[in-house]
Amino acid sequence: MNCNKTAFTLVEILIVVIILGILAAIVIPQFTSAAEDSKLSNLMSNLQAIRAQLELYKMHHNETYPTNINTQLTSKTKTDGTVDASGAYGPYLHLFPVNPFIDDPIEGKKTSGAAGEGWAYNSATGVITANSTGHSGL
Repeated sequence: MNCNKTAFTLVEILIVVIILGILAAIVIPQFTSAAEDSKLSNLMSNLQAIRAQLELYKMHHNETYPTNINTQLTSKTKTDGTVDASGAYGPYLHLFPVNPFIDDPIEGKKTSGAAGEGWAYNSATGVITANSTGHSGL
C-alpha cells in the first residue's frame, strides 16, 4: 500500500502569512478611517440640529436662549422658559444628542464644557461647540 501524503511546505505557509499580513495592513486602516469619518459626520449633524433648535427656542422665548439646554430643549416650556408639561413650546429635541467622540454616554450629553464632557454651551450667546479633542472649532 502506497501512502503518499502531501502537505504544505514551510515556504508556502510563510508566503500565505505574508500576503495576509499585507492585506491586513491595507484594509484595517481604511475601516478605522471610515469609523472616524462616520463619527465626525454624526457630530456635525448633531451640532446642526442643536443650533437650529436653539434659534427656534430663542424665537419662542423672548429672544433668550435656554439656561439648562438639556432640560429646556427636550421638554415643553412656557414663554419664560419654565419647564411645564402644559407649556406652549417644545420639546425641540426628542433626546439631547451625545457627542460621538466622548466614550461615556452620560458625560457626552453634558454641556458645561468641563473636561470629559460632550459640549461647551454659553447660554448668554447661544453658542454651542463640541468639547472633544480637535473639534472645539466646529
